[in-house]
Amino acid sequence: MSKILQDLLPEDSLRHRIRPRSSDVRGDYYRDTTAIIHSSAFRRMKHKTQVFFAPSNDHICTRIEHALHVSSIASTICKGLGLDDELSWAIGMGHDLGHTPFGHIGETILSSMMEKAGVGPFEHEVHSLRIVDFISNHGQGMDLTYAVRDGIVCHCGEKFLHHLKPEQEVKDLGAITSKDGLVPSTWEGVVVRFSDSIAYLGRDWEDACRLRLIHRNELPETVAKVLGNSNSKIIDTLVKDVIENSDEQSGISFSDRVYEAVCLMKEYNYQHIYRSPMLGGYRKYYTRLLDLIVSYLGELLTQYGNDINGYCSEKNLLAVGFGRYVREMEEPYRDHDGTTDRLIFDYVAGMSDNFAQSCANEILIPEHLDDSIEYSLKGRWIDGD
Repeated sequence: MSKILQDLLPEDSLRHRIRPRSSDVRGDYYRDTTAIIHSSAFRRMKHKTQVFFAPSNDHICTRIEHALHVSSIASTICKGLGLDDELSWAIGMGHDLGHTPFGHIGETILSSMMEKAGVGPFEHEVHSLRIVDFISNHGQGMDLTYAVRDGIVCHCGEKFLHHLKPEQEVKDLGAITSKDGLVPSTWEGVVVRFSDSIAYLGRDWEDACRLRLIHRNELPETVAKVLGNSNSKIIDTLVKDVIENSDEQSGISFSDRVYEAVCLMKEYNYQHIYRSPMLGGYRKYYTRLLDLIVSYLGELLTQYGNDINGYCSEKNLLAVGFGRYVREMEEPYRDHDGTTDRLIFDYVAGMSDNFAQSCANEILIPEHLDDSIEYSLKGRWIDGD
């Protein structure tokens, strides 16, 4: 039997858009979903690392798959609680748009670089909001509803919570600079936050088993007994537990028994997966790679500004693609930020894993050095949106 949890904010506040738009047959939240899935940022997630950099392995989770998992889990929970599953679906699809290449390792590296440059730190939750509000559509943003934007910036699933209620106020989302202390304004946003944790808890463990980093029989006995010994069983247990134990008094909630097992599995994953030598070994490589790209683009921007002919003289496609991005986005950045200090970091943050590797190769050994650049442009080099 569903439990109807009432939204705490007026419906017109939740459906508010920065630029008013007339409604259509899709409804406000499903319309937001379509805007997200048609964006360049969403498409690039299919080549972004979730945890393991394994582009040749079709069975290892990518960032786009994770977004789909979160949306489907959140939608199921919302159906069980009598909530708006279209709202939760939209939030889930957009929640990780702001991730960098190379997963959380790439995020940590880029954040450190930005702090040294005086424009950091970088948080993918806040950057996801920046993408839907500003960067997408050539600096126009996606013009999503308040409820979806709020759910995106407040989705932080790295912290496994026992229970949580939405807050009863409308935030100034444009003023947010950190995820610290953020709580969603809707029940659906809180559901997505729990679903983010549910989606990666068992999937990261299963991927690690597939890569032989760990073995299934090593899962703590209490975890296997309470949650299950496969990702599908873990998701099923957690989804049912949240539906059964959530109400207006407790908020969205795990039972005590299940929450204890979740914390045990989280600690197991951190110890044996996220802090493993295998993942740690990538850090130096990714640091060198991202430092090379950021340094090179910084030199180009300093030398050529928005002079596209200067970028073309470099005789490599990265330079030309970046030059076109600068020419297109320089004015929007100055209007929005008052400066272009974040332009390079935003450009790099939007890269997929494969594209970042291609950029490094292009800097060192240009693919079309001997070609006429204007006839060599490929979509991957000029689509900066």
